[in-house]
Amino acid sequence: MKQTIRSLVIFAIGASAILLSSCGMSSRSSSFAFDPPVKKPNNPSAVKVHISTGAGKLYVTEGNEVLLASPIGVGTSASPTPKGNHRITSKTRHRRRQGNPGAGYPMTYWMSFHSAAYGMHWGFVKPYPSTHGCVRLPLNTARKVFDMTRVGTPVNVATSQPWDSTIGAALPRLDDSSLPNPPDSYMQSDKVFADHEKGKMWIFN
Repeated sequence: MKQTIRSLVIFAIGASAILLSSCGMSSRSSSFAFDPPVKKPNNPSAVKVHISTGAGKLYVTEGNEVLLASPIGVGTSASPTPKGNHRITSKTRHRRRQGNPGAGYPMTYWMSFHSAAYGMHWGFVKPYPSTHGCVRLPLNTARKVFDMTRVGTPVNVATSQPWDSTIGAALPRLDDSSLPNPPDSYMQSDKVFADHEKGKMWIFN
């Protein structure tokens, strides 16, 4: 009997440890928990953005040095992120989607490139192509990239980038696909932008 009770206790402790571990793994995979280290550029005019659509990674560089690296979300094969050499054409810190569907949805830290229809901005990140062509950035990544760039900053979009197998390979796998949608009343309010400036959003962190 004592042996049975002892076995049940050990099982319960083990199960609790597994659950705690699973919760930890889940929170680490959320883009809201990701806060990439960043190096301040010596010459802001020399900053460039490189996007790898194949690896789903973004790199901000100055010369040969990577200042920031992050997982991102990119366009699907039906609506790909436009490849080529572009420049940031406009920046809006607190922007909302203009057209339907989803008019009013926050697209915080908006940085357009290629045309007014395509941009880098905050958005839920998935580990596979899932956007209509825009580049979705984790919240902390979006804020830092926004502050590091300017109108005119070069943006290169390619299937791969030189750092995919090194710096990019060491980045975490982010997946927001299981997160619930925040209430529309929250997403349409000014509080969403105030929270974004603090690096948080609703119940996610």
